[in-house]
Amino acid sequence: MAKVGTALIYLLSVAVVGAAVFGIATVVFGRGEELAPLPPTATPTRLPVGRITGPDVRGLRFPQAVRGYRMGDVDWVLSRLAAELDRTAAERDDLLDRIAALEAEPVSAGEGEPG
Repeated sequence: MAKVGTALIYLLSVAVVGAAVFGIATVVFGRGEELAPLPPTATPTRLPVGRITGPDVRGLRFPQAVRGYRMGDVDWVLSRLAAELDRTAAERDDLLDRIAALEAEPVSAGEGEPG
């Protein structure tokens, strides 16, 4: 009978310690409320439809997943940024080609003088 009483005391002690750890973890980490699910094709990451600027990128916040960030959201943003960089580089190259063409044109005798 004494062995049963000792086992019962150990079991009660483990239950009390487990409840205390659970209570402390609940207070420290919160309730873990979940957000409403997004549609399958939607992403909570916001970027403008048109040109992307530095403040747009600096203002990005990715939703946390169990192990870091959601890979789909990060891939989507990187794809948009790459497309914007490609477009900007193409515009820059066009501008440099235009400047080179204008510099290569000969200046006629009357155009360079103030008049």
